[in-house]
Amino acid sequence: MNAKKQTSKKHFKMPHIFIILFFFIAIMSIMSYIIPAGEYNRTMSTDGRELVVPDSFHYVKQTPVNLIRFLTAIPQGYVDAGFIIALTLCVGAAVKVVEKIGIIPAGVSYLARKFKSKGIWVIPILMIIFAVFDAFVGVNEMCLVYIPIIMPLMLKLGFDSITACATALCASAAGFSAAITNPFTVAIGQSISGLPLYSGTPYRVFTFIIITLLTIIYVMRYAAKIHKDPSTSSMYQEDQLKRKELFTDEPDELDKLGNRQKLAGIYSGLLLIVLLVGVLSLGWDMPEMCGLFIAIGVGAGVISGLSGDALCNALFEGCQDMFLGALIIGIARGIAVVMADGQITDTIVYFFSSALQNIPSSLVVVGMFFVIMLIEFFVPSGSGKAVILFPIFAPLSDIVGVTRQTTVLAYQFSDGFTNVLFPTSGYFMACITNAGVSWQKWVKFLTPLFAIWMILSILFLVIAQIMQYGPF
Repeated sequence: MNAKKQTSKKHFKMPHIFIILFFFIAIMSIMSYIIPAGEYNRTMSTDGRELVVPDSFHYVKQTPVNLIRFLTAIPQGYVDAGFIIALTLCVGAAVKVVEKIGIIPAGVSYLARKFKSKGIWVIPILMIIFAVFDAFVGVNEMCLVYIPIIMPLMLKLGFDSITACATALCASAAGFSAAITNPFTVAIGQSISGLPLYSGTPYRVFTFIIITLLTIIYVMRYAAKIHKDPSTSSMYQEDQLKRKELFTDEPDELDKLGNRQKLAGIYSGLLLIVLLVGVLSLGWDMPEMCGLFIAIGVGAGVISGLSGDALCNALFEGCQDMFLGALIIGIARGIAVVMADGQITDTIVYFFSSALQNIPSSLVVVGMFFVIMLIEFFVPSGSGKAVILFPIFAPLSDIVGVTRQTTVLAYQFSDGFTNVLFPTSGYFMACITNAGVSWQKWVKFLTPLFAIWMILSILFLVIAQIMQYGPF
């Protein structure tokens, strides 16, 4: 009787991520019939960026998203997100080739032995590297590269898939949010706001250290718990299967690379260094990154002696591994497509910015933080959102008594942390999907840390407002 009752109980099951994203596309399409269409006037800056003209918002003729445009939103999303999707596939292809020729298994085996008794310290080392990179460069899509490389190492050391994702994604979010010179948030925000470029750096360095330190502690505590009792991981069953797939050879054999394989490994490492230099110093973006990963995959395969068929099959397998993540990126971008078609993006921005003017000045900076966070759900692009918001928020800051530097800081925090929470963030969803971690399991892991991030953000913003964080 009791067993019958238990089996008849209905347990809530979170729908597939495709369903969730499709639901949001449908909702925003419906909202295009309800929210008035509107737009700001745009102008071009001296350096070629499109800027919003403050106080220029006006309503325009309604352009609701009809059935045809609703159906074409996802295909258009794939077009708009083309380079991110291409990067996802190129990374998968390159990593698979390097894995096939034995470089990644050998490296994992070597590091696992070196850190056998102190494997937990791999996590802070990697997280500091990832966080510092995003604090200065702001290319959080690099997590698509990090996770496939560190996943075997984390599993070999006795951690789980969530630990691998958290090591990359949480560190990246900490660095991107508490950024020091991030060109997509700090540089654009300060430039549009008329602030001296990279002014206010000492306070940002302080916030970066505190936020990154607490993020590392959180991930290490989780990893230590999993290492002590792997069965407590929500990914336990899935990770057991992954270990069988990844570690089929004896550890001693993994290190026996031939000279050609070692040369291919050196070649791959050198090209990764070239990639970092290009992103840091030469202004390289997605196309150049895609090209470098193609060069890594093809070059490493040729150098190691893979036949043409074996190389092509490895490249294809790598793309297959990343295919689901690539699909998610395009679907997520479809939300922004229907908002743009319905001309409701600017209306939503106008509504929130107007609401801020009615908040007491002492709370405006906190209000900005949450308003930008809400807008981030619909417009997950850091630079794209910046050119819309800062021409509005900069003069608004002057009116309500918040320094423009504090507004830039509020933007950093609001934009960065949600990149690893909101399902509309394409690269993030691709990362966890490719790692085999469901969004629901990730949210359960992240929620306490996200709460810590929110408390720290509000605290740092209130301190900035009290000390009139400037120069203005």
